Amino acid sequence: MANSASTHTASTPSDSSSNSKNLTVLWELIAFIRPYRWQVSAALLALVFTASLTLSVGHGVRLLIDEGFAQQSLVELGNAVQFILLITVLIAIGTFFRFYLVSSVGERVSADIRQAVFDHVIGLHPSYFETHGSGEIMSRITTDTSLLQNIIGSSFSMAMRSALMCVGAIIMLFATNIKLTLIVLASVPFILVPILIYGRRVRALSRQSQDSMADVGSYAGEAITNIKTVQSFAVEDHAKAAFGQEVERAYQIGRERVKQRAILISGVIVIVFSAITGMLWVGGRDVIQGSMSAGDLGAFVFFAIMVASSMATLSEVMGELQRAAGATERLVELLHVQSHIRTPSTSPIADAQSLSNDIRFDAVHFHYPTRPHQAAIDTLNLAIQPGEVVALVGPSGAGKTTVFELLQRFYDPQTGAIMLGGQDIRSLSPQALRQQMALVPQQPALFSDDVIGNIRYGRPDASEQAVKEAAIQAHADAFIQQLPDGYHSFLGERGVRLSGGQRQRIAIARAILKDPRILLLDEATSALDSESEHAVQQGLAALMRDRTTLIIAHRLSTIQHADRIVVMDQGKLIDVGSHTDLLARCPLYQRLVKRQFSQSSHP
Repeated sequence: MANSASTHTASTPSDSSSNSKNLTVLWELIAFIRPYRWQVSAALLALVFTASLTLSVGHGVRLLIDEGFAQQSLVELGNAVQFILLITVLIAIGTFFRFYLVSSVGERVSADIRQAVFDHVIGLHPSYFETHGSGEIMSRITTDTSLLQNIIGSSFSMAMRSALMCVGAIIMLFATNIKLTLIVLASVPFILVPILIYGRRVRALSRQSQDSMADVGSYAGEAITNIKTVQSFAVEDHAKAAFGQEVERAYQIGRERVKQRAILISGVIVIVFSAITGMLWVGGRDVIQGSMSAGDLGAFVFFAIMVASSMATLSEVMGELQRAAGATERLVELLHVQSHIRTPSTSPIADAQSLSNDIRFDAVHFHYPTRPHQAAIDTLNLAIQPGEVVALVGPSGAGKTTVFELLQRFYDPQTGAIMLGGQDIRSLSPQALRQQMALVPQQPALFSDDVIGNIRYGRPDASEQAVKEAAIQAHADAFIQQLPDGYHSFLGERGVRLSGGQRQRIAIARAILKDPRILLLDEATSALDSESEHAVQQGLAALMRDRTTLIIAHRLSTIQHADRIVVMDQGKLIDVGSHTDLLARCPLYQRLVKRQFSQSSHP
């Protein structure tokens, strides 16, 4: 686990450097923000309103100094204070609406992006997940979208507010004193240089930081998911050390990113306030010489501080926007991945439900994307009649499971065709095709739900009574009734609260409830004791009636009722026939019977 994470992290810098070094990727978010343009427009109005009022405080400062202090008038002083208080209350009201509107849009957009990414990922071809870890994908869906939520709901608002305040304050500076304004503006180029230089570094480090956090989550997820294996081999200390390395790597990248941001913010503060100090010296001389009133200087200082604080905020927000760019880039990459298994664009699309349930493999050749030079299926020709029960046997790596995956169109063969009812399955909707089938794997997948939810997974609209009937046929009702809450008992992650045999019977009940036309059984009774196996075999026998059934078999008891047995080795079809015929003429089948079925053959 550590090795894969390390490899991924090591490749990140080159990936980051090859990507664009600006914030244009953030424009990808516009498509998600556009549906809420009225809320955004209202927020912008509130922003302009509060910014204008904030700038008018400078006028209040001028009145306070020139009319109140200079004139030694309590009345004018009171008027100036009342003016400032009124402006403050109005600013607070405007800020409430601005903050609420922008933050709510941020929450909504983040939820929409998270949903869009999940909807896209859930339909991607399985081979994509062979090269991209689930931990990394989950990091993008959770961590990256949460970061964007903070950016859209907070940083964007701060950036717009600071930019507007900066522009408005500069205009007021020119209106107050042109000479002092030019002194302040002379510092602007010195501010932009660190923003451009360090901002680029922050963005690259932000992308690395997001990737490293994905590695941390991926490693932790694998270790926790396989906790029994970790503890069985007594490698807890090794797991802790390996996880510590991942955490330390993420910390080092995060620390460097924070360092670059700190340099950026500190540099801007030094430059800006140095300019303000110079301006105060020149302005103070003008007040002493009588060419400028103290109120004008006070107002000018207020506006200059507004410019400085806006610049400092913008420099800080730039760092956040760089992180947002890194997160957006990772999410956009995921959204732009095209599934290799898609519904055909030609119309009309064949109706899978109306096709007969005969299956034919015509010269099918296939290799997995990660093993291009090793054929998993080599020129397979096989015809299966409607209602026929066919068992697939062969040594490990013979291609039996691959036949199931191709039939369900998790992959498409490089050459040849797979036909259902005489129709190439590539001309069918993948979802409609899979609706015709039910798979009972050797290691069934259960979800963090109750018994009913797990059995109902393939048919969500099934009634509770139908669920119970399916469980009875699968010989699962007895143990389900003994669970603490019966059919409403929570099974835990991956059904951890059940034994292997109980999990398998839940999976069989799920297949029975789905009532498919084609059954795919991957040694569906391998984890059952002999008594339970006999009962489940009876249920499966009833289920297989009038259905086309393919069975991956390792035990003789599983294939005794098969109409035909297909012997495979290294992706090739070796022989087809009955148990008796194959024993007489097929050396490979003879060896399989001797090695794998001997215990069942000679009780």
